[in-house]
Amino acid sequence: MAFDQTIVVLGGGNALGAYLGGALEALTEAGITPDWIVGVSAGAVTGALIAGAPPELRIAKLREFWAESQVRSGFMAGHGKLRQYYNGWHAAFSALAGRPTIFKHRWPGLWSALPGSPDDVAIFDHEPLRATLRRLVDFERVNTSGIRLSVGCVDLASGDEVFFDTRRDRISADHLMASTAITPLFEPVEIDGRALCDAGYVNNTPVDVAFAEPPTCSTLCIVIEPFCLAAPLPKSLDAALERSQDLMFASPTRKSIEALQREYALRARHGEPAPPIVILHLAYRSGPDELAVKALDFSPASIRDRWEAGNRDAHAALERLAQAIVEPGLQYIRVRAEAQA
Repeated sequence: MAFDQTIVVLGGGNALGAYLGGALEALTEAGITPDWIVGVSAGAVTGALIAGAPPELRIAKLREFWAESQVRSGFMAGHGKLRQYYNGWHAAFSALAGRPTIFKHRWPGLWSALPGSPDDVAIFDHEPLRATLRRLVDFERVNTSGIRLSVGCVDLASGDEVFFDTRRDRISADHLMASTAITPLFEPVEIDGRALCDAGYVNNTPVDVAFAEPPTCSTLCIVIEPFCLAAPLPKSLDAALERSQDLMFASPTRKSIEALQREYALRARHGEPAPPIVILHLAYRSGPDELAVKALDFSPASIRDRWEAGNRDAHAALERLAQAIVEPGLQYIRVRAEAQA
């Protein structure tokens, strides 16, 4: 069926954000244009790249952003353990050298942990991202294009979630810098007297924000997150560390969706009418080559694989949606992707 509005919720994940780009490419190919994008961290940047470009250039801007972010070592990716070494080397290189279009080292940064060194609150400086955003994103278009954009942060002092929305705020590069400032990698960004940082630790994929005001028309809400709750049992310390990240960042999404399911079930029992609402949920399921440092792995092969996984999962999700019988009330469709080989 045709929906009256389409909402896209995009989660954060640093280098894992390439998954979002591939999914949005598939949605664009299917003729789906979001009316509203809600994003945190990499999801906020992705949303700005979409809202801040004319329709014919949106995917090209996303591809340009991810092409520029890559570590180009010239090494072959390989398979199995060789691929893990390849991924680990590129993640280590990113940590040591930074990414020229996203972040660089700062002083004293990590050295502040040594006795006698001056204090610091962050390891990296992500000021290079500001220049990239100003070059790739038309912020005038972001604030006037017709695609509503909500950008999520958290107040580092109070722990309160803070969302900026183009319906009431004028979003700039500062708001995206705040949304991507994950502690302690990056320094918080001060906006309106508040020290704001990445909301990933508290609400990495803010589905609840999209439903803060219950929809009054038929709604398709596409949730795309770079972490997945389902995964095989870890068999190494690194795999256990990677698994802990998935659980930390993906659990709030499940809780939000379960709360919405309870709410709409209660409404149905009380005879309260609701329009047809479908939550279509995609999540990146890491393959066996991914490491605990996957969010810093900007290798060309990993960026390509994540992009392709997002594209593949989005096509599978749209096929599931086409087969669904959509009725009044809330319907949840989760695409359970297989781990990438």
